Order: sequence, then structure tokens, then C-alpha cells
Amino acid sequence: MLRIGLLGAGRIGTVHAQAISDHPDSTLVAVSDAMEDAAARLAQAHGAVARTSEDIIADPDIDAVLIATPTDTHSDLIEAATAAGKAVLCEKPVDLDLNRALACQQAVAGTGQPVMIGFNRRFDPGFGALKSAVQSGEIGSPELLSITSFDPAPPPISYVKVSGGLFRDMTIHDFDLANFIMGDVPVTVSAVGTSTVDPAIAEAGDVDTAVVTMTYKDGRIAVIKNSRRAVYGYDQRVEVLGSGGLLQARNVLENNLVKSTSDGVISAKPTYFFLERYMPAYRAEWDAFVTAVKTGSAVPVTLEDGVAALALAEAATRSARTGIPVKLEEILKPVAK
Repeated sequence: MLRIGLLGAGRIGTVHAQAISDHPDSTLVAVSDAMEDAAARLAQAHGAVARTSEDIIADPDIDAVLIATPTDTHSDLIEAATAAGKAVLCEKPVDLDLNRALACQQAVAGTGQPVMIGFNRRFDPGFGALKSAVQSGEIGSPELLSITSFDPAPPPISYVKVSGGLFRDMTIHDFDLANFIMGDVPVTVSAVGTSTVDPAIAEAGDVDTAVVTMTYKDGRIAVIKNSRRAVYGYDQRVEVLGSGGLLQARNVLENNLVKSTSDGVISAKPTYFFLERYMPAYRAEWDAFVTAVKTGSAVPVTLEDGVAALALAEAATRSARTGIPVKLEEILKPVAK
């Protein structure tokens, strides 16, 4: 039984607390949060105790920590936890700053501790089946990947202001999913972004609607479409066109009832909230982490994967700002010096 400390008791921390408690091989023993009342409530709900992050990390009886704190704390907490000999699962992104994320990667490498980044969409059953079908050659050679990711409504402006921007906050999931499905990182990123949903988002210096096109060294192309508003629900689709056919991972609907009459064919809308859509993926993600820690095997989503997705977000941000394509090597060059 792995003894787990949870850092962060907000909305996503609550999701993770449930996954930890539900798993037969893990138990939640401690919770921390800057809001002490929130930590106490969540800890009490799961039979744990509220403590500071420093105490949790220093406790030799705690085997691993799950980091669900604000992004600007992630790198510091990853470094502290791994230095203390703990396995880590950290919510995305690694950091808002690529240089800081790469420094974190270098620091962690010397500890030998596993660090997994919470890109839960890799564990979605539909996306996983699509990845397996691509790998097994069911549609020949993949040539064109299309990812659609539309939120039903934008987040509060207070969140937008600290999110790091749409490409680091929202599209980063899609960058990692593209890397996962294509089995490689692209060489060129071209992005365009506008603010058509809420003028307050533009005033905060961000975009709410974007398209990213990525090209690979072998000629493959990936296209990502994002919007902060889809009035019909949480729209999450992936499509891969290959030399021998097409693969599609379609939306998860509110129910599977379809009515067909002379007036047309009607089905349910996509699920509205991300927790409805991805709760099974969060559980599968946690199970994969527990399995890796208990068996000593490699975690399926590494810190390197997290840095790669952040580099793509940086490239997209730069391309959208300048209006020209950006080579990924240009993003990484300054960091390497």
C-alpha cells in the first residue's frame, strides 16, 4: 500500500484525492494547500490529515506525492520531493517557463526518482485505442492528424491572467497527445490565435480561439483546433488519416440514445464538463503511476514528455505573436547554452 501526500486541495486536487482513495494499492494520508480550510476539509473527507507541503515532503513514511498546486510552484515542489526520495505525479504543465522546466529536469535526473506528468488524455480509452491502431499499422502509414479540443465555456478571467496563456494551459494537452499518437515531436510549429469569445480575454493578453499546424521531419502534418466556447458541450475528437484508411476517436455523449424519424436523426450532446469526460482517464492515469512505482518500471508519461509539450507551447505562442512558423530547435537553442 503506497502512502500518498497530496499537495493542492482545489478542484483538480479533489479529483485526484478520490482516485487515490479508490485505488486498492494507495491510501491518502496527508493533504496540503495554501488555503488551510480547504486542506482540512479534503483531508477529513478521505481519512487523512492536513499538513504543510514541507512536512509532507520531509516525512519518510510518505512514499509519493501528487502535485496539484498552482503551476508556478510545480518545479520547486518536484525538485524538493525527488530530493527527499519520493516518487512524484505532477499536474501539467511542468512550469510556465521553459528554462525553469529544463532546469527542473536536470535536477531530477540526479535523484533517480520517478516523475510522471499528468497528461491524463493518454489514458482515455478511445484515444488509447486509436494510438494502438496507429502503432499496429491498421491504416498504413499515418499522414495527417487532426485534434479538436473545444471547451464549453471560458474559465474566469482571474484564471486566464495566471494560466500562462491558452497554448500553455489548454493546447498543451493536445501537444502531448500529438506527440503520443505520432510517436515523435514536430520540427515546425505555426499558430494563429484570436479573441472572439470574450473581449476580456484579449484585454488579459490571451487568445480564446486558435489553430496550430505542425510539420514533422518525414512530411507528416498535425493540426490542432482550440476554442474556449462550444455551446453544445465539451468537444474532444481525434482523427488520423493514413495511407490505408482513417481512424476516428469520437466524442463521449451524454447518453447513447439515437432517434431517427422522417424529420432527421437526433442524438445526445457531448458531455459538458471535463470531469464527466475524463474521470475514467484520471483513474487509469493514477493506476499507471501506482503500478510503475510498485514495480519499479518506467512511468508512462515522463518529465521529458512534459518539457517537450511545454516547448511546443512556447513555439506556438511565439508563432501566434509574430505570424511566422517557428522551428522547435529555435526554441530549445537558447536553453541549451
